Amino acid sequence: MNTNANNKPRKKRFQDLSINRMIPNILTLLALSAGLTAIRFGLDGRWTHAVIAIVAAGILDGLDGRIARLLKGASKFGAELDSLSDFVCFGVSPALILYLWTMKGAGKFGWVLVMFFSICCGLRLARFNVMLEDEDAPAWQSRFFTGVPAPAAGGLVLLPMVLSFQLGDSIFREPWFTGLFLFVIAGLMVSSIPTYSLKKLKISRKWILPTMLITAILAVFLINAPWLTLSVIGVVYLLSIPLSIRAHRSLSKGEPGNNA
Repeated sequence: MNTNANNKPRKKRFQDLSINRMIPNILTLLALSAGLTAIRFGLDGRWTHAVIAIVAAGILDGLDGRIARLLKGASKFGAELDSLSDFVCFGVSPALILYLWTMKGAGKFGWVLVMFFSICCGLRLARFNVMLEDEDAPAWQSRFFTGVPAPAAGGLVLLPMVLSFQLGDSIFREPWFTGLFLFVIAGLMVSSIPTYSLKKLKISRKWILPTMLITAILAVFLINAPWLTLSVIGVVYLLSIPLSIRAHRSLSKGEPGNNA
């Protein structure tokens, strides 16, 4: 009788753990579905829907990791699934959408740039997974990514298309302009440039209300002026890169042994 009584709590804990691991993985699968659906919209020429699907994938990708840490449901399986989803959603889908949108007009060179972007995304994700295993990295390193992360790159590379929605095609749909964007963003992904990471950002109690207010205002702008809002977010992110480089250098100089 006592043995059975002791097994019940253990069985319940196992079930709770399984549920905690399932929820983040379900969000990752939803993100993957959104990324694949974006390709379908691209094939149908529904460009605005394709961008919205990529944005949805980015939001879901941001939620799955945070919820996994909140529920203590992180797992090796979840990490591998997340990497696969990131590669499809932010390395393959945006590149294919841009190829269908304009890069097809550049012929073989356009396809080479599309493949280059996807390959750089795969390399960036592989490097990220390896760097997670570095136990000797200082604590402050968690504030930064090495290079532009895949979700940010997947959004940034669509900036010419987003700008064209509000300003017209003109220069933005020219293959050379979009190709330049593809090349630069791909290079930023595999570069060693430090960029800000919000994964382990902790908000103090006094900033909870302002953060909620800013999030609500951002949601309102996304609903009422999505293309302008996404354009501003993309530009602000690019402008933050010099600030992240400066902050990273400042923290590096403060490390023991770096003052010699």
